[in-house]
Amino acid sequence: MQAGTAPGKDFGKPRRIDADLSLEQPANLSVSPALFQKFQKLIYAETGIWLGSAKTALLCGRLFRRLRALQMDSLESYYECVSAPEADDERARMIDAITTNETRFFREPRQFDFLVQKVIPRWQREAESGVRPRRLRIWSAGCSSGEEPYTIAMLLARHLPAEAGWDVRILATDISNRVLNKAIKGVYPINRLSELPADLLHTFMLRGVAERQGEMKVKVEIQQMITFQRLNLDREADLVEGPFDAIFCRNVLIYFDTASKHRVITNLYGRLMPSGLLFVGHAENLSSMSLQLRCIDPSIYAKTEHKDNSF
Repeated sequence: MQAGTAPGKDFGKPRRIDADLSLEQPANLSVSPALFQKFQKLIYAETGIWLGSAKTALLCGRLFRRLRALQMDSLESYYECVSAPEADDERARMIDAITTNETRFFREPRQFDFLVQKVIPRWQREAESGVRPRRLRIWSAGCSSGEEPYTIAMLLARHLPAEAGWDVRILATDISNRVLNKAIKGVYPINRLSELPADLLHTFMLRGVAERQGEMKVKVEIQQMITFQRLNLDREADLVEGPFDAIFCRNVLIYFDTASKHRVITNLYGRLMPSGLLFVGHAENLSSMSLQLRCIDPSIYAKTEHKDNSF
């Protein structure tokens, strides 16, 4: 790999929840309403994600590859397999198959602008005045294939560098082993890095040469800022302790029903520092949540118990 090259125009798009339903699916693969409800309840119990009845075709399309890998010819047989108490590994593969992983660097850029223009300067002022240590803990909850935590890491490395005494660590979690394996590698097709500003691209990314031509790799100093971990946001036993200065949980809540969403947000809220911030997706509104949260910018929330009015 070599450093410093101009970005390409687009890199491979992860699948949407309503895309790629064919997957060489045989015409006779189907699921009865009763069987769909069984999968619906199993997936909900495992993840908190509720598949509506309109997702029947999605379920068939996404699970066909698992049937083919296991040499099964029906979803009935697959359900008997995946619902067995000892089938933890296969349930994890099922979740990998049905979950959505659409992401990109600097997705929803307004929030990153807010981070750079408002949040980081506040952290700097607090450190200089002795109000806080030069220590940050950030959680990217639902990190997918890594673009979000790498974006955060690059911005913090640029503005709050280790050379200035800052200790910055990012926890990046997802329920899908498949995307976590990609995130850990930090290697992406070169043809979608137009979302990365040129200065960050040249400073923190490497371009592949020879057999790695056409790839970009995150530099090791950025990778070392991040710990990737499989985690189920809807399962209390999986959750980490914290506390965190900021939690990014963006475009995740839209896949939960009301009960799961409330559990997840309550758990995230409890792991924020008193001055911590919660970033959610632009289509996710927390106004109905009975928590002490105030909206300080679209889709960015602070604890109301904290009296800082700097935002």
